Amino acid sequence: MGAVRAIRKPTDLAKFIDHTILRPDATASDVGHLCEEAVTHGFHSVCVNPLHTQLVASALAGSAVRTCVVIGFPLGAIPTALKAAEAEWVVAHGAQEVDMVIDIGSLKAGDLRAVRDDIAAVKKACGKALLKVIIETCLLEDHEKVTACQISRDAGADFVKTSTGFSRGGATADDVALMRRTVGDALGVKASGGVRTYADAVQMIDAGASRIGASASVAIVSD
Repeated sequence: MGAVRAIRKPTDLAKFIDHTILRPDATASDVGHLCEEAVTHGFHSVCVNPLHTQLVASALAGSAVRTCVVIGFPLGAIPTALKAAEAEWVVAHGAQEVDMVIDIGSLKAGDLRAVRDDIAAVKKACGKALLKVIIETCLLEDHEKVTACQISRDAGADFVKTSTGFSRGGATADDVALMRRTVGDALGVKASGGVRTYADAVQMIDAGASRIGASASVAIVSD
């Protein structure tokens, strides 16, 4: 329960959170408001779809809050060349962190080289930007989750991430713990999808998460 003891005030928890808005109906005004909240509360980053990259980078300029952008989202089912091009574009326009969705179908089919090459190509396109790999745990068996984490590590990813929040399930403490055991201290682990309360967030951190993805971030730190 070390994380529980370490989190004594809202700012302690806020630094773990990627404040997220990925709804397809999100407006520029919605995203701008999210950026204001992130600066006010000291969240780690604002996480958005590629369309809003420049808006977020501009709004957060001069602050400690980072710009995080998803690619290949939410299915991961686009050619590697397009994922890499998407990553290159968002980084060129201000993204400091990139959250990509793996090629889930190839993983399920056992084509591990395709999965590894997909991640490695995006990592190369990211340059100095941090890369988080979304493995979509709700669609995987435990042995596939382990394999996805190992491949992500071998391909040069900086984080593994549980979920998009757009499939049939989100983060669980058991999945976070399994991912942490698999990657050890070599990679970060991001819990995302269904983390809505302070108790949810602390449970994930105590299970091994080093980052939380949430749209209910203000409620979490105010809980």
